[in-house]
Amino acid sequence: MSEDATRAAETGASLYGLIAEFETVDKLLAAARRVHTEGFRKIDAYTPAPVHGLAEAMGYNDRRLSPLTLAGGVAGMLAGFMLCYWTSVIDYPINTGGRPLNSWPAFIVPTFETTILFAALSCFVGLIVLCGFPQPYHPVFNVPAVRERATSSGMFLAIEAEDPRFDRTATRQLLETAGAKDVYEVEA
Repeated sequence: MSEDATRAAETGASLYGLIAEFETVDKLLAAARRVHTEGFRKIDAYTPAPVHGLAEAMGYNDRRLSPLTLAGGVAGMLAGFMLCYWTSVIDYPINTGGRPLNSWPAFIVPTFETTILFAALSCFVGLIVLCGFPQPYHPVFNVPAVRERATSSGMFLAIEAEDPRFDRTATRQLLETAGAKDVYEVEA
């Protein structure tokens, strides 16, 4: 029984999952592809810098942010146009130069600006919500190696115990054969 498992059994803590540390980016990418190929879906990676291709290797294909941004942009366009229409036609109608009150070419710039503003805000808020922020606590930070090296030099791949394919022993062996330098148990 490993030191982590012994400590978890002593404290009675439940298991969040396993986290493996890799020495190189290539090993991390290969392990992520292998874990995803083996059918694991509740996986995540922790690296000090973005790794090109890591999300695809883990099978992440989440495209929910694009429709949120589009919806925000359309709402901003409608809000901007309606604001211009309300102020120019209904609330304070002033006929300048003989043009009609509903002169839509004059509304283009404010409408464009509100479209961009609403799209950016909905994208930002959607990203925060979809990422699950704010998250002041995460179990992987119970592992000392993650706290020490995740933001400087460590590359980690975690598999959650909630994954249907998770088996403590078999998953540990899979991570070790995938090239992990060390495999740690993560307490919940």
